[in-house]
Amino acid sequence: MSLEKHDLVHEFPEYREKIHQLKTSDHHFAKLFAQYHDVDHEVYRLEQGAETAAADYLEERKKLRLQLKDQLYQSLLQA
Repeated sequence: MSLEKHDLVHEFPEYREKIHQLKTSDHHFAKLFAQYHDVDHEVYRLEQGAETAAADYLEERKKLRLQLKDQLYQSLLQA
């Protein structure tokens, strides 16, 4: 099974410049971005088998990643 990273620039390549701009100018966006990055990295490691966790924990982390991505996307649309 091929695992994919879900970093924000990969998810929204058309917003690459806006993501960089908001990371440096908007504290709330930067905080959400860092949290998204950490959760995405954790999910990737769990899926890769580098760490173990219960299936429901992994699903919770995936849902959190999706919620964060939705919030970040809304910020990108409003900027």
